[in-house]
Amino acid sequence: MSNKSAILVPPAAERVWELRELRGSSVNFLRDIAEKFGINVSGESRKSDLVYQILQTQMEQTGSLNSEGLLEILPEGFGFLRNAAASYLPRHSDVYISPSQIRRFNLRTGDTLAGQIRPPKGGERYFAMIKIEFINHEMPEQIERTAFYNSFTPLHPDERFELETRGGDLSGRILDILCPIGKGQRALIVSPPRAGKTMLLQSLAHSIKGNHPEICLIVLLVGERPEEVTEMQRSVDGEVIGSTFDEPAESHTQVAELVQEKAKRLVEQGNDVVILLDSITRLA
Repeated sequence: MSNKSAILVPPAAERVWELRELRGSSVNFLRDIAEKFGINVSGESRKSDLVYQILQTQMEQTGSLNSEGLLEILPEGFGFLRNAAASYLPRHSDVYISPSQIRRFNLRTGDTLAGQIRPPKGGERYFAMIKIEFINHEMPEQIERTAFYNSFTPLHPDERFELETRGGDLSGRILDILCPIGKGQRALIVSPPRAGKTMLLQSLAHSIKGNHPEICLIVLLVGERPEEVTEMQRSVDGEVIGSTFDEPAESHTQVAELVQEKAKRLVEQGNDVVILLDSITRLA
């Protein structure tokens, strides 16, 4: 995830816009799209209003509306698709998933869903999923729920990460020599403030993605400054999720639990996942 992924192609009403794309666009870009659809836009229009109007008009003209997100199932039995651009925090633009869909496809928190949605109608407040087309990037009829994370047998690592890179950064080589890290291993960086922990995490992220492109890398920043989250998003080739210091403690916990559940679902599919957390002290 990166802010650099903002849409740069010319706006055109002929193409089908997804909710995820519109969320990541600037207000000026959304105004251009709205004008292409013939929507009257005022100078005081909010971003959320523009997104809703574009999607509503697109639905009326083309009958097509798609979205993708991470499922969070609430205690009441229904769920919502959380958006990575919002660090999986609740937003009014989240997509509602009904209890019947959750039961039908045996969905769990942490599943990544994609499908057709519709705008809210009547007294509804949220977009709603009307057809699930993909579950964890696979078609629903092809998914087999045969593996559950809690049933896996924990084992000692038997495969090592190669962290040395060809660049001028020696951090990876030093780690390989002094404290090699294996797949499935937990590691903790302990150091005083301003000692360069964040730079070391960035170096680790670059080494892992460069030497092990098959790894699903997630960087979770808890209690950090917003500008540090932006810097990490721009420098790391992986998903960066941040709950900044101005968010309440409940948000830190919610985001961390969703990232953990997503990692579990990926592991159940046979993927190798690495989570880089900064910092566990603020999360505690």
